[in-house]
Amino acid sequence: MTEFKSGVDLSMMEGVLRQYQDDSTSLIMILQQAQSIYGYLPQEVIYHVAERTGNSPAKVMGVATFYSYFRLSPMGTYQIMLCQGTACHVNGADRIRLAITQELGINNGETTEDGMFTLNEVACIGCCSLAPVMMINGETYGNLTPEKTIKILRDLRKRESGEGIRLLVGQGSCGVSAGAARVAKVLSGHMTATDNFTVQKTGCIGMCYLEPIVDIYEGDTLLHRLVRVTETDALGIVEAVRKKDFKKLEPMFISDDDARFLKKQKRVALRHCGIIDPTSIDDYIKNDGYKGLDKALQKEPEEIIEEIKVSGLAGRGGAGFPTWFKWDAARKAEGEEKHLICNADEGDPGAFMDRAVIESDPHNLIEGMLIAAYAIGATDMFVYIRAEYPLAVEHLGKAIEQARSRGLLGENILGSGFSCDLSIKIGAGAFVCGEETALIESMEGKRGMPRLKPPFPAQKGYLNEPSNINNVETFANVPWIIQNGGAAFSAMGTENSKGTKVFALTGKAKRGGLVEVPMGNSLKDIIFDIAGGIKEDRQYKAVQMGGPSGGCIPAALADTPIDYKALSATGAIMGSGGMVVMDDSTCMVNMARFFLDFTARESCGKCVPCRIGTTRMKEILDRICEGQGQEGDIELLEELCLAIRDGALCGLGQTAPNPVLTTIRYFRDEYEAHIRDKKCPACECSALITITIDPEKCTGCTVCSKKCPVECISGTRKEPHVINQDACIKCKQCISSCKFDAILVQ
Repeated sequence: MTEFKSGVDLSMMEGVLRQYQDDSTSLIMILQQAQSIYGYLPQEVIYHVAERTGNSPAKVMGVATFYSYFRLSPMGTYQIMLCQGTACHVNGADRIRLAITQELGINNGETTEDGMFTLNEVACIGCCSLAPVMMINGETYGNLTPEKTIKILRDLRKRESGEGIRLLVGQGSCGVSAGAARVAKVLSGHMTATDNFTVQKTGCIGMCYLEPIVDIYEGDTLLHRLVRVTETDALGIVEAVRKKDFKKLEPMFISDDDARFLKKQKRVALRHCGIIDPTSIDDYIKNDGYKGLDKALQKEPEEIIEEIKVSGLAGRGGAGFPTWFKWDAARKAEGEEKHLICNADEGDPGAFMDRAVIESDPHNLIEGMLIAAYAIGATDMFVYIRAEYPLAVEHLGKAIEQARSRGLLGENILGSGFSCDLSIKIGAGAFVCGEETALIESMEGKRGMPRLKPPFPAQKGYLNEPSNINNVETFANVPWIIQNGGAAFSAMGTENSKGTKVFALTGKAKRGGLVEVPMGNSLKDIIFDIAGGIKEDRQYKAVQMGGPSGGCIPAALADTPIDYKALSATGAIMGSGGMVVMDDSTCMVNMARFFLDFTARESCGKCVPCRIGTTRMKEILDRICEGQGQEGDIELLEELCLAIRDGALCGLGQTAPNPVLTTIRYFRDEYEAHIRDKKCPACECSALITITIDPEKCTGCTVCSKKCPVECISGTRKEPHVINQDACIKCKQCISSCKFDAILVQ
């Protein structure tokens, strides 16, 4: 149960009883949902159900006592289901039962005095290949031994009490890809039942470039942050924690310079990421989770919308439209059925904010959506998420089940009379489905093609019924706003842009990852102060903001503040938060071609300006990068940009020209060099460069010839080598391998 339930509030059963009022066969279903709401079946509920369903109390009590699933007394925070199946019996289940009984002092059906554990023996869990096995709060533990069982119970007690040392291993997608899951497994494998510490899972802290990360906590105090941890480091970490002597771990400590990455941030949407276990609703609740929902349900829906209005929260998906206005429009729309949709179709190349939030803090998204659903009067909710995010889907699905089991989803949420549930819709790979009407079409099982507006989704959206759509980050801010007040949120940021914004920092920045800062910080603040500048200390050239729909902002405008209006003035947009940093080795013409290739391929094809126009632009950019550019190509590109921007049906087409327009605006000289001089100033376009070896510097070490994938470098040892220009594919492997700077690019 959540901490919000106290006593027996029979009104919490109203939604359940109404749901089954015409079904005389539903008594078991009613009792199951009652137990989900209260955690057990109080006597008052038994009598209330009997009265409302027309059954005798004896019949209801008879059903409740017949089935082993039902409980007539409060259960512990952790409900242990100990399997007594044949396979478990043969493999020593009796020894596991004895270990539990001795450790907790309880027998079957009993709860510990502190209310932490309840033991229930069940006939079979169905995991016979893992025998002996037990399940605790839905999580299965197999191949048990008495020692392992005791350790599991002690770990849970330590987690609940906050005692001892905790090793938090970040296991978002970036951490897992770097080996964090293997590190966690090895750490756990080195532990014994007598160790006074636990290994716990957490999400992404945002410092993706330092993964795997292991945080050492004592209670709620962070003692040390270890970075770039490997499996071979695990034993040393365990021994250091046992002795509480961390000197040997100092080579793994995060540097003061890297620590600035987080110290310069203000985390609202990301406040729990990398701190809590994303698969534990109890961990979320302990960190003030669902308090915003509890507070919201004690207000009128109009008060919630007004609080969001005061906050100044604007949509974080790219358009920056006032959130309160969309909610208000949906609330006032005519229709009995209304839908709330979360757009998690994060298709921008270089953006991963939504993925990180869902993987690391899924309950925060659920809470934000519930508050919004209550405000607009939605009867159901959906998260439309990319199929490319399997870990996010897994964590969100688990969080939904946990919230549903605590009465936070479904009927009569927290006894408020408000009922709403949440479903996941998984996309199938189409960038255009990030546009809200195309997303709705996809949700309905159709091709993801934008609709004409008006009518807007608030009037006719999903199933032609009133719908509201916001993105993940927008919803992630809502619980904090309701709990702390709209004024606290609006106090951060600028006059035009309130609150904080999350950015996915990628490209040539030294420190890549997730950054959340108050609006008003400059690009320079983020790129040089938080991200530490440019890799290899090369010259900063530009930053791409807003993905394929955004634009390239040159280094000369590095003082531009993070503000919707200020960024728009540069020709770029805030977008969902992708921030790709580029150095002097990046060709801006080729960068424009890259984004046009993407938007041309991802066009849904419904309107001619986008379908044909982006393809024609891509063809022109191809010619320019291949050394076949012509006089007038720049002007032709500008003409096509304006035609597409003014004539396209949806936001994808209307903003597709932005990368081209901004690169022409700020880097016109590069276009002219490609066209007139047949040169690529950045030496990136392979058709316009020549790679040669300086005979004065070449020592004949042969390293470059061994690295060449097409074997186009020849020469005898200790003699200058040469490159066969006809065979060279301009991969530049030879350049990176040469220690004598003997290879030239012209």
